[in-house]
Amino acid sequence: MNEQSVDDQPFQGRQIVSFVRRGSRLVGPRETYWQEHADDFVIDVPREHSSTSVHPDFRFDAVAEYGREAPLTIEIGSGLGEAIAARAEQQPERDFMAVEVYVPGVAGLLGRIGKAGLSNVRAVNADAIDVLGSMIPAGTVDEVWTFFADPWPKKRHHKRRLVQPEFAAIVASALRPGGTWRLATDWQEYAEQMLEVTDAAAEFENPHGGYAPRFEGRILTSFERKGMDAGREIFDIEARRR
Repeated sequence: MNEQSVDDQPFQGRQIVSFVRRGSRLVGPRETYWQEHADDFVIDVPREHSSTSVHPDFRFDAVAEYGREAPLTIEIGSGLGEAIAARAEQQPERDFMAVEVYVPGVAGLLGRIGKAGLSNVRAVNADAIDVLGSMIPAGTVDEVWTFFADPWPKKRHHKRRLVQPEFAAIVASALRPGGTWRLATDWQEYAEQMLEVTDAAAEFENPHGGYAPRFEGRILTSFERKGMDAGREIFDIEARRR
């Protein structure tokens, strides 16, 4: 589901790019979904240096965008929107934001929004680092989801993984006190790294003392099913903002 992952350079001293670039061409139904729903549900953000950047001066106004005050959940790397659309339908009293760098993925989510008649979901086609690091006002998010981020299984590529100490600090800055960072992966070694990172972050506490029970709000997506079919165990982690 989640294709967000950092590139070869360390976080500090550069503009972070938390994904591998792919094509953005829309064809068939996804082109139709975009044409019909993008104006209503895709947040129009000013760019700085690339098509997935967010200008550092831009601040998101949730009340203006959703027309109400409500708890906000942000999913990083929402893929085709299976998980976030399902949860938004289950919890109409909450607001949801899907962060996805691939336009076809956003278009897939738009199709789900339209078919379900949802009004509490928005999408932003941008890098998660820019979204959480500057676009979202600090301390305003109720939940952040990082489900099935690219595991980069080869050791020499581990530095490309999204879940690192620097990213944990960015997530912590966006969450309100008591807010939750939910993570899931089907790669045990990456799960161990995620647990190590969240446990080491002073901003977070682990209410389970280790891996968490499966998050009941996370549906079984096609991406997760592939991992299970391959015989991999699913690991959930819950980190609570102090």
